[in-house]
Amino acid sequence: MPPDIWLSRINWSEDGLIPVIAQEVESGTVLMVAWMNREALKLTVEKGEAVYWSRSRKKLWHKGEESGHIQKIKDIFLDCDEDVLLLIVEQIGGIACHTGRHSCFFQKLEGNSWISNAPVIKDPDEIYNK
Repeated sequence: MPPDIWLSRINWSEDGLIPVIAQEVESGTVLMVAWMNREALKLTVEKGEAVYWSRSRKKLWHKGEESGHIQKIKDIFLDCDEDVLLLIVEQIGGIACHTGRHSCFFQKLEGNSWISNAPVIKDPDEIYNK
């Protein structure tokens, strides 16, 4: 059996991608949602760290390559329809979001307004040296 046969089990989208949820192992917090292609998933498994496909930049993106906030893989799950991945990760540095917050899900709907309910842990300008 070919070593990458497990990749064939995935229902990739027409553009060769699969949505990926990153969840923190310690707290269970959903940190972010991103995308992977076959190469990103293979690299994630090989490295033991999250590698995503950036749809905006059209290239592979090793999470934390600029910020240092890598995601160490603890487990990888495929959902029942085989079209969504769940990564259980250790979030190094406690920051998953490019805004400097712990999670990308910090905007809560209250009435008819989106309210930020999480503090910025570190200014993004300091993280990305812009």
